[in-house]
Order: sequence, then structure tokens, then C-alpha cells
Amino acid sequence: MGVTALALQLSPSSFAKVAPVASSVVPGVATLPSGSTTFQVLSPDQAVAGLKSGGWKVLDVRPVPPLDYIGGHIPGAVHLSEQAFRGPNGRLPFQIWGPTELSGLISRAGISNKDSVLIYSDGTNVLGSALVAYILEKSGVPRVAIIDGGLGGFRATGAPITKAFPTFKAGTFKPTAVQGLNISLKELVPLIGNRDVVIIDPRPKAQFEGTDQTFIRNGHIPGARNIPWQLLTEANNPDEAKKNAHKLKSIEELRALFVSRGITPDKTVIVSCSTGREASLQYLTLKHLLKYPNVRIYEGSWTDYSASPHPVRTGPEQATSI
Repeated sequence: MGVTALALQLSPSSFAKVAPVASSVVPGVATLPSGSTTFQVLSPDQAVAGLKSGGWKVLDVRPVPPLDYIGGHIPGAVHLSEQAFRGPNGRLPFQIWGPTELSGLISRAGISNKDSVLIYSDGTNVLGSALVAYILEKSGVPRVAIIDGGLGGFRATGAPITKAFPTFKAGTFKPTAVQGLNISLKELVPLIGNRDVVIIDPRPKAQFEGTDQTFIRNGHIPGARNIPWQLLTEANNPDEAKKNAHKLKSIEELRALFVSRGITPDKTVIVSCSTGREASLQYLTLKHLLKYPNVRIYEGSWTDYSASPHPVRTGPEQATSI
């Protein structure tokens, strides 16, 4: 039986059950259930057509300094670097801001709660686009999309690029939080080793195996499976003309990749990386494109886990039976 056929024959009744995130009421913050956001990957031609319709607010999330944006961007795009969405939380660096901080940031970019948002970046920064898409989903934006192929794909259509800065008014984005997308360290630890739960780690091999000595402790969560994020894209296509870190592989190829590693829709899937950035691409792919029913992202990722007392494994991925 082929891997695609295997994935399609799994019964929804066998989906792993993991306790939902406890809903906490925060004064002034509206809460929404998971599934409130529609996420899309638009082809460059679809993006061009969507922009002509006027139905999208556009964010250029290329990193600072903003010289790339100043040198040319999609008409109407507001520059809001992916780096602006995270900062220190009192213990850890690079954590996603809370709903109040995010609402102010998103509002200043001209976005209100009912707006649809199209995100793009360039170079190898597909992870920046994916991270911002996840954060906007977590903030309750109803429709979020990224451009398949990024700015390079958009340019290839012949659509115009401009240096003119858009004039826009601030939006009125009210603080909103979507429940059930993130999993905390406290919730994660009891699930390690659970046969119905699979942890994916998209970091480079050296970080996964612990030979890279960047963190407080180095290695990976026991039982995690190493699927570097580049495998989801054309980042390493041997044909230079087709090499594009923003271009996702086909749905069939993506499904086959995950199923071949035992990551099937009957599992609860938790994605963890260094700071949550690499994990966001696989989270979006599994949840929204492949329609896996139970996918969570460990935002704290190795930054958080390596600073904890919980067990760490080094060396190659453990052999697993599929």
C-alpha cells in the first residue's frame, strides 16, 4: 500500500485524544476556538488577482533593517518585520508577545479584526512568513495567506514592484486569543513517550543531535523525529532555476513525506524547534494543508526545554516502528 493511500484510509475515530488547553479568561481579551482562521497558500497568480480585488491587507515581513523593503516591495504592502512580533517574556528570549501587545502592533500596520492578511518575504525567509501567519492565526485574524514562492514568485509573474510607500490609517485590532494552538512545557512533558503522540523537530541535524553547542543543554526531546524544514520546500532543488525556499512541495509529496516517517492523522502531532519559528511551517502544513486534526506547536521549543530539568537525548534519531 502506498503512503498516500495509507493516510487516506485512517479512520477519524482513531484520532489520538489529548486534553484541550484549559481556557483562561483574561480581562479585555476575547477568546476564540481553534479553527477560527482560514489559512491559504496562494500561487503568485492568485496573489496578483487577490491584490487587484482589494480584498487583502499585505504585510512585508522581511527582517530589519528594512532596506530590502525600501528597495522594492509589492504595491500597498506595509513593512512589519517578523522580528517585531516577539521579545523577552521575563524568563526567555524571542517569545511571542501577548494579545495586548500584538493588538497594538497589528493595528499600527493598518489591520482590523475582520481583515484578511496576505504575508510575504524573500530570500530564504519562508520561516518568517510562516511564523507571522501562525501568530495572526493565534490572534484570530479570520483569513491569512502566504505567497507560494514568496516575493521571487510574485516578481516572476511580471506584476509590478514599487518603491512608493503606502499611505494608510491605523486599524482597530482588539486583543484576541485563539485557544488550543500552543502547548506548554507542563502539558508537553506527560506526553513524551506516548504512542499516540509524535514530536517533530525541524532543526538542522547538528542541533538535533546535540553536536551544536548553542543552548544551555543540547540535543532533542526524547522520541522526537528530525524532519528539517527545508524538506517541505524547494530550498534544495538541484535545478537552480527551481530552487526556492518559499515554494512548497506538492500536497502529495508533503503527505508522503510525513506518512513515511510515521506521522499520520491518527496521531497528536507536536512541533518543536529552537524558538517556534521553524516549527511554524510544519504546523501550518500539517494542520491547514494536510488537514491533520490534532496539531499543536510548542512555542517555547528548545529555548524553553533546554532550560528545564527534563530529560534530553543526544545523537541520531531513535529508530521507530511505523
